[in-house]
Amino acid sequence: MTSVRHQTVRTLALATVAVLGLGACGAGGDTDTAPTAPAVVPTSVPDGADAIYGQDVDWSTCGDLECATVTVPLDWSDPGGDTIDIAVNRHAATGDKLGSLLINPGGPGGSGIDALSSIALGRFGDEVVDRYDLIGFDPRGVGQSTAVSCVSDSEMDTLVSADYDFSTDDGVAQAEAAYAKLGEGCLDGTGPLLEHVDTVSAAKDMDVIRAVVGDDTLTYVGYSYGTQLGATYAALFPQQVGRLVLDGAVDPTLSSQALSLGQAVGFENALRAYVTDCQTGTNCPLTGTPDEGLAQIRTMLDQAIASPLPTQDAQRPLTGSLAFSGIALPLYDETSWPYLTMGLRDAISNGDGSVLLQLADLYYDRDADGTYTTNSTVAFWAIGCADDRATTDIAQMRTDAAEIEAAAPTVGRFFGYGGVLCADWPVPEAGGLDSYTATDAAPIVVIGTTNDPATPYAWAESLTQTLGDSATLLTYEGEGHTAYGRSNACILDTVDAYLIDGTVPAEGTRC
Repeated sequence: MTSVRHQTVRTLALATVAVLGLGACGAGGDTDTAPTAPAVVPTSVPDGADAIYGQDVDWSTCGDLECATVTVPLDWSDPGGDTIDIAVNRHAATGDKLGSLLINPGGPGGSGIDALSSIALGRFGDEVVDRYDLIGFDPRGVGQSTAVSCVSDSEMDTLVSADYDFSTDDGVAQAEAAYAKLGEGCLDGTGPLLEHVDTVSAAKDMDVIRAVVGDDTLTYVGYSYGTQLGATYAALFPQQVGRLVLDGAVDPTLSSQALSLGQAVGFENALRAYVTDCQTGTNCPLTGTPDEGLAQIRTMLDQAIASPLPTQDAQRPLTGSLAFSGIALPLYDETSWPYLTMGLRDAISNGDGSVLLQLADLYYDRDADGTYTTNSTVAFWAIGCADDRATTDIAQMRTDAAEIEAAAPTVGRFFGYGGVLCADWPVPEAGGLDSYTATDAAPIVVIGTTNDPATPYAWAESLTQTLGDSATLLTYEGEGHTAYGRSNACILDTVDAYLIDGTVPAEGTRC
């Protein structure tokens, strides 16, 4: 299980990408090639994968970085069969090189290619940037790799803005029909890859990247969904684990309902923290107590569902789903809370949904001209349906949704009925692993933020237990999604010491 399944929620997505403008390393640019280190092949390679692990990779300059393409099997059960491409880029070490460090910014659906420049320049400690080749990659199905393609931009507008009345069987059926059509579009546009975009396959691709860049073990920083990808790697390849940082943890052993409930409560708590802070200022549109402020937000969401708010784009009113997306985005980082205040002030005080619509568009990578600049949302859906599927039993969905809304009365309605998305998905579920215990792996650092909206702190505790004795929990006491490079010097210095010197933080370290 990777994520909440509701149509408007991508709440594991894009830990680093969500609120940053990032530059991409495209396929164009100069063609000067750089030498590649010999591949480091594990002692046991899947039958038929020798050529995959032993391939030569040519790096070419692209802007300030280097880019390359790695070939991996389409289907890891047939490693000698058809292949797909994984796009990678690299920020070369400038000092005494320790090795390579792979990065995943989250999702599923987040582009490591797009994220690398910002991470290298802004999130990691200076010595980490100096000592490692930092490597971004787009997982299978994502971005510049062989990618999922599903629907037109106008069809995406319809999907992300839709509000369904799940209190009726007809409303559930309408949602299932809409996502069945999406699935058909994904199969038509993607082909056989759609059946093979699961996280287990992506983790196996990471081991090929590790081998072809010449590293004996994998050093890796994964944010949000990237922690699930890293945990899967550690369970599959414990002997190849080097230094793994899993920040904003997702425990892949949790049920769909547990994940939905946890995220709903996480966003409710983060929204409460925002409201409490907002009400200490002079321009807050939320009056009274924090409970009263939350009630005012809920009333606005009710109104947007019943009668979408007008915006500066007369063709695109603010629906309830878009309003929630616009609220969710600034909760990823408390430095973005002023934008939420602007959006709520216009929506609540003036009946104008324009700012919240702009925030929702940023959430979905939609430009002002109506173009979706990445495939991150459809990749999120496709990877989620490949990994795990929530119940489609209407009675059970209603019971589960009631539990979620009771625990998160302001935003809980946007986290229920996750089963509708994958109910009629056109390819089989690939599933995950039977066990995620990383027996005999080198020490792994799991990071949890105490009021993380998207990946609640309890998940970091749970993932640490799931991985077993190899994992150590590092805690950031604060707001926002993820911590390394976003929070404080204590987290930065602690993680840098682990990545550079292998110093594992003491059990119970809190920053």
